[in-house]
Amino acid sequence: MTPTPDFDFRASARRTLQLEQQALGALIPRLNGDFDQACRLLLACRGRVVVTGMGKSGHIGGKLAATLASTGTPAFFVHPGEASHGDLGMITRGDVVIALSNSGETGEVTALLPLLKRLGTPLISLTGRPASTLARHADAHLDTGVEREACPLDLAPTASTTAALAMGDALAVALLEARGFTAEEFALSHPGGSLGRRLLLKVGDLMHQGQRLPTVPLGSPLRDALLEITRQGLGFTCVVDETGHLAGVYTDGDLRRTLDQHTDLSQLKVDDVMTRPGKRIGAEVLAAEAVRVMEDNRITALAVVDNAGRPVGALHMHDLLASGVI
Repeated sequence: MTPTPDFDFRASARRTLQLEQQALGALIPRLNGDFDQACRLLLACRGRVVVTGMGKSGHIGGKLAATLASTGTPAFFVHPGEASHGDLGMITRGDVVIALSNSGETGEVTALLPLLKRLGTPLISLTGRPASTLARHADAHLDTGVEREACPLDLAPTASTTAALAMGDALAVALLEARGFTAEEFALSHPGGSLGRRLLLKVGDLMHQGQRLPTVPLGSPLRDALLEITRQGLGFTCVVDETGHLAGVYTDGDLRRTLDQHTDLSQLKVDDVMTRPGKRIGAEVLAAEAVRVMEDNRITALAVVDNAGRPVGALHMHDLLASGVI
């Protein structure tokens, strides 16, 4: 059927969003001791959290399992139909099961109840009917019922799936807060994402070292420092004293200042015009911190030093860009 030319799409969208907003708001006063019990069961779980659900509830369950797994609660999704045909072997006595069903009467899900009871596996249910079979047999029931679906026919799962999704998020967030879950731990589950790169990559992973480390000794003619900068292409060179410690740096910016202040460069030593002591950073520092240091000081490169202050590497802003840290 083709809609009329004057159909108000935005009015339909506003109605849907308002209904779903109301459905979410209605969840708050229903939070009770069962939510606390569900959190305690999940925190005490020594195995895995197994999430199950059929149809649209199954899709929400898959997202819930993924959210739990990425925030410190090992979890995976099991299709209830497959569970009755062998996949129930994935569930052990040390696990906790979360079952989603708006009606609480979904046959494929309720069929698992006797098997879960025999295993002694704790069950948390998310349903829209507290008196349903699934809710009554659960160790903790979370009421995600809605007054009506956003679908004008009140048939297609819309507001109800949004409510279940939000309740699942509430569970996951409560657990990660209770555990003191950190951004670094989150990054370990997301090593390929930008957050993982920012929180896992260290300066030592990106720095130039060995033959790629630009270095000249104190007392070197300025010409030698310029040649080293050109050879390494990092826009600066470290200047080290006789013991190998970093005495300062000479940068492209220093060169511009040198040209402004001196007409004859041939007699200059690098000591005369270098920056002392020079910005530096440790190899174990997060690369994201190196970005902050560079931005705060409006520089594009850093000397990397060990605990004794000896140069061990050089880091350029281009390295941070290439790695995806920025």
